Amino acid sequence: MIHRRNFITSILTASTSLLISKVASGSNSKPYISGTLLPKRLKKGDTIGLVAPGYAIKPKILKEAITTLKVLGFKTFHTPRILGNHGYFSNTDEERAKDVNEMFANPKVDGILCARGGYGSTRIMQLLDYESIKRNPKVFVGFSDITALLNGIHQETGLITFHGPVGSTLNDPYSIAQFKKVLVDPEEQLTIQNIQLTDIEKKTDPEYERYIITEGTASGKLTGGSLTLINALIGTPHEIDFTNALVCIEDVEEAPYRIDRMLTQLIEGRTFTKAAGILFGVCAGCNTSTNPYSFTLKEVLLDRIRPLGIPAVYGMSFGHVENNFTFPIGTTAKLDTKNMTLKLLEKAVK
Repeated sequence: MIHRRNFITSILTASTSLLISKVASGSNSKPYISGTLLPKRLKKGDTIGLVAPGYAIKPKILKEAITTLKVLGFKTFHTPRILGNHGYFSNTDEERAKDVNEMFANPKVDGILCARGGYGSTRIMQLLDYESIKRNPKVFVGFSDITALLNGIHQETGLITFHGPVGSTLNDPYSIAQFKKVLVDPEEQLTIQNIQLTDIEKKTDPEYERYIITEGTASGKLTGGSLTLINALIGTPHEIDFTNALVCIEDVEEAPYRIDRMLTQLIEGRTFTKAAGILFGVCAGCNTSTNPYSFTLKEVLLDRIRPLGIPAVYGMSFGHVENNFTFPIGTTAKLDTKNMTLKLLEKAVK
């Protein structure tokens, strides 16, 4: 009887401890698994699988992406699903998820590039075979709506994923050079520097202005992507834990008040104020408003981010713009606000 009582007591104690642990960490937030998986680096002759996890892609744009990859020395592969067209999606949820799953499982595919972004990634996250992805780690690249998959796959498997150009935007010399430095010929302690702006129009465009929000240096694991998608993950199993992280943020065609609202939601959340550093890319089309009394984008960022006291900058070369550097989700990096640089402290591929 005493043994039975002790057994029940131990079970209750363990259950209570687990419950307390979940409450303390935030039960809706998926914890990052211990350890990371590095995909193999890409090399000439490798086969790149093209997928469209969200919106449909036009045949002409797909053809241009294939041409760019072939010029870079890669072979390409895609299934008929990529051009399926199901409403505004490239295909049904099941078929889009199957495309991603099969690309990871296919031994003839060496890396995976999202052909485009566009809404839809969050709808397939629960349909992905994360165990298979973990068994078959590969380079996986994209941005915009793909933010959800980049962070979700890393959380579920530990695989380093890559925020970088999609197939429809990988035709810019700067973007290609940065893509190669991270994924093809990885450098030790790579320092990513912004492209030098030579276009007079961009030099005078406030959306391209580069400025320090809060001065300082900070190191941490890279995370983030599209602000809209970061917020869309809140309250889901794949909500991002920003604790001690370098958070990269960009968006497109969101009015200042909407940027304000999304940032406010993050600030009121559990972990955003615990971030080590914040890097804003170029928020293209986000400085416009029909309201003559609207704050500017810069005013919103300074008002919302500066009080946090976290090292932060605006205007890094990533986002819905022509020039995009590639950064790995899940690896340690260092932000230097004074020099506007991001230094990768470890290789992201093997």
